[in-house]
Amino acid sequence: MFDFKLEPREQPAKIWLVLSPLLALLGTVIVGLFLFRFLGKSPITAFTTLFITPLSSLYGITEIAVKAAPIILIAVGLAVCFQAQVWNIGAEGQFTLGAIFASAVALVFANINNYIVLLLCLLAGIVGGAIWASIPAVLKVKFYTNEILTSLMLNYLAVSLLNYLVRGILQDPQGYNFPESTPFSEFASLPSLITGTRLHLGVIFALMAAVLIWGMLRQTFFGFSVRVIGASPNAANYAGIKSDRIIWLSLLISGGLAGLAGACEVLGPIGQLRPFISPGYGYAAILAAFVGRLHPLGIILSSLLMALFYVGSELLQIKLGLPLALAGVFQGIVFFLLLAGDLLVYKRIVNSQ
Repeated sequence: MFDFKLEPREQPAKIWLVLSPLLALLGTVIVGLFLFRFLGKSPITAFTTLFITPLSSLYGITEIAVKAAPIILIAVGLAVCFQAQVWNIGAEGQFTLGAIFASAVALVFANINNYIVLLLCLLAGIVGGAIWASIPAVLKVKFYTNEILTSLMLNYLAVSLLNYLVRGILQDPQGYNFPESTPFSEFASLPSLITGTRLHLGVIFALMAAVLIWGMLRQTFFGFSVRVIGASPNAANYAGIKSDRIIWLSLLISGGLAGLAGACEVLGPIGQLRPFISPGYGYAAILAAFVGRLHPLGIILSSLLMALFYVGSELLQIKLGLPLALAGVFQGIVFFLLLAGDLLVYKRIVNSQ
């Protein structure tokens, strides 16, 4: 009779840092087989539709890139916060405010035929997201409020604000009372990268942001400070690193990138402000950040996986009549199994006898 127990490792197991995401993905496939069978669908047909069909055409691949772009932008910003042990759960709201600010600028300067308007829209999106992120920053630094709760609750406030504006001052007066803004002009829209697809310049912004954040975290004193605070706040205080400053900067960076993602979404594939501009990118980015091990380059791969779930789930709905919410189900399964696998990163199984 064997009696096992878990004991902490002196150092995280590097092999499990690599194996855990792979096993989580394998486990998701296995769970999915049973799920599709329970729903009365052929697992082979369903998995082909979910994973293979989106990758079998140029349009499908570009759609994955389009949906991955906002996730990458948000997730690399969240990686900065999470490495500093600042738990920003409000990226969905920051994304929404970025979209609102960018849309407002696009509508105000709708008659200006110059691409400087596009630049102003993108900057406004960054500012909008940063402003929304500054609220939990102030509450945490000045009043020691839990940023998880404040940032999460601000998501719902942002969505309510969006719904109010598209039914009020930002509503298209010629839109037959539909809750949406006037379509943006050519000079306030992101140019397409491939004719006949929705691939836009925001994809390039996302890749550039991942590389820049990676360089910042690895090569700057700010990045060093983030890692020290995340590893040991006491050591950071002893070294003279101001934790309040890191909290502020990490939240502003995270909020600004989420706001840029929102701006790119409305200036790119959507083309106007609507009540529903996100299928949950802010929450999917949290999963992508952890699946990517908070490494900006790893986040690119995990964001592509999350985007594949979105595109594949749309095809499952169209071809097999399955609910679109399956994207969130599979994202949640991956995250749950990743957390389970991470237990072996920091602990090992030993015989207690």
